[in-house]
Parts: sequence; C-alpha cells; structure tokens
Amino acid sequence: MIKYAIALLFSVSIMNAQDTATTPTSVDVGDVFEIGKPETNKYKHIDFPRENFIIKRGGIANYRQAHGEKVIVTAVKEKKDGTTQIKIKRNDGGRFFNSHTVVTADFKEAIDSGELQAL
Repeated sequence: MIKYAIALLFSVSIMNAQDTATTPTSVDVGDVFEIGKPETNKYKHIDFPRENFIIKRGGIANYRQAHGEKVIVTAVKEKKDGTTQIKIKRNDGGRFFNSHTVVTADFKEAIDSGELQAL
C-alpha cells in the first residue's frame, strides 16, 4: 500500500513539473511567442486596435489573420498593480492588419487564456 502511495506522489510531482515547464512565468525582450485563438470572437488580453482605427489607417480589420502569427517581445513593463505589460511585433517584420507595427498585451492573462502561446 505504501509503494502505491509513493508512486502516486512521485507521478503527481513529475506532472506538476511538466506543467510549469510548458507555461512561461517570466518574459524577456526577444522572446518569441505565437498568437493563439481567442476564447471569444475578439482578443481580450492582446490590445489589438479597434476596427475603425485599423480602417482609418488603411488596414484590413480581420482579426482571424492574427491567429498563428509568430511575434517577438520588444518591451517589458511591470505595472504598479503587479501585472506585466509587453509590447509585441510580428516576427517577419510586417504590420498587424497592414496598419500597426506594435501592439501591447497583458502577459500573464494572455498566456493563461491561450491568446499567446510559447514556442
């Protein structure tokens, strides 16, 4: 009976170690992520501009194009409330929606919701 309890505890600790290895807890400038699919129709934790601003700057307001894009972190800022705000740009040097080069995101919330995924 004790053997099974020890084996169970060991397997649970290995599973926890694997879970923490896949989700990053800190971010540095130059880290690469992939934009995931949002839970709803709009991205909540990546601050993409509203449709009217995209159109006003000559872009195409199609949020589905952002899904799967690889992005690089260009700036990291710790806010007073303890959240980490990051600025991201596309890895290929292009613009989001053909209008914006850089967007901001709440790092922890975006990772937890799956809007940003580690590579």
